[in-house]
Amino acid sequence: MFRNEQPQDKDYFDFLMDEANHPFTGWDFSHITATRRMVEGALSWSYSSKILMRLRQIQSLLDMGTGGGEFLSSLHPLPEHTCATEGYAPNVPIARQRLEPLGVKVYEVSDPHRQPFAENEFDLVINRHEYYDPQEVMRVLKAGHQFITQQVGGSNDVELLQMLGAGEYQYAYWT
Repeated sequence: MFRNEQPQDKDYFDFLMDEANHPFTGWDFSHITATRRMVEGALSWSYSSKILMRLRQIQSLLDMGTGGGEFLSSLHPLPEHTCATEGYAPNVPIARQRLEPLGVKVYEVSDPHRQPFAENEFDLVINRHEYYDPQEVMRVLKAGHQFITQQVGGSNDVELLQMLGAGEYQYAYWT
């Protein structure tokens, strides 16, 4: 037992250990978002809405860094030619299981500088929190079409970073 441990402390520790061992697949955070233990900060715009407004106007879509396909599978209607990439190997079979029944081809991509697609292949490329090479995005995106991305800003979780003593970093002033 821990020194000066109270019974409720052990119960809380056991609870935290159970939480740490909770099964987790893909990028499905519902276990902690449904209970509001993880809450995304409010943004001045909606990633989902920006994409949904364009879905009926496009013939092809690429989702870069799809995770387990949770977000992409929520979009309707998907264009007939929809592809997704994922760089984290454990997520690839999860994404395929979720997305292939919807007609989405999932590619495992380990090098973001080499996407397995033709030039000018997609009407819309989307990317939420995934690293990307701007030249590759321009190469696979049809001229005059759009790339929509939502990335983590420089002030994201700044309080946590300060508590951990992370110090100043290169992207601190990005929004």
